[in-house]
Amino acid sequence: MNEPQVYKSNALVEASYRLTPAEQRIMLGCITQVRRDQPLTDEVMYSVSVADYAALVGTDSHSTYKELADAALRLKRREVWLREYPNGQGKRPKTLVTSWVQSIAYVESEGRVELRFTKDMLPYLTQLTEQFTRYALEDVAKMTSGHAMRLYELLCQWRGAGEREVPVAWLREAFQLDGKYPAIKDLKRWVIEPATAQINEHSPLWVKWDQRKTGDRVSHLVFTFGEKAQKGTQKACKRKTKSKGGERYSNASGSIFRIPMTVIEAHARPGETHEDVALRLLEGTQKRR
Repeated sequence: MNEPQVYKSNALVEASYRLTPAEQRIMLGCITQVRRDQPLTDEVMYSVSVADYAALVGTDSHSTYKELADAALRLKRREVWLREYPNGQGKRPKTLVTSWVQSIAYVESEGRVELRFTKDMLPYLTQLTEQFTRYALEDVAKMTSGHAMRLYELLCQWRGAGEREVPVAWLREAFQLDGKYPAIKDLKRWVIEPATAQINEHSPLWVKWDQRKTGDRVSHLVFTFGEKAQKGTQKACKRKTKSKGGERYSNASGSIFRIPMTVIEAHARPGETHEDVALRLLEGTQKRR
């Protein structure tokens, strides 16, 4: 697994916030640098350079520093609304409204910016032992829609299920649409359709969507998704099995990627989810072939 990986608590994945694609790339680039095996501290500065950013997006680095610097400053002013504790500890008695970063340092001579996460944010990014979502930074790097990046995370959270149904009202709040696109046809046109198109174009997932009505009103959106055929080792090893309700990676018989749960639990390491163990075992099997 050489690609930089993003790890987020599911509570953060489902939090209410809005970031532009540039702000998302900076944030995710820093998240990939967080050491999950080290104690929590807000003393560490995480760095994103113009060269790294340009390579990630696939643009010319000569005109990127201003974009990077401007996005970092906007990020400093953004807020996120958290209603759940990390690691599956349940609902917060009070909604926590916090910032992503507490300080920014501009190193213009070296063409990079440095960010320091807030204390409130760190538990949602490190020492995650359960109920977290992981994906490769490259999966979303070339997306130009912040909604697409958010939706991709929500699908990855349910990656083993192949289907996710979300209430329309909840999605509006999570994406902080703030009254935009009140008509469902506008929400579809400006948010859902572009987001799913970009996921299909740029990510390892394919996705289709439908709607469900309560009475005469569209109340829920239903996303059906799965892995595209890939040549890469990591993505190819996620083998699908058919079951009711779509294509799944785990099933009722107690297996993930066709590996029995008894085998997975016997090989589990501290802090690993069952899916982490299954992926590690599959990767080891492919290397021995």
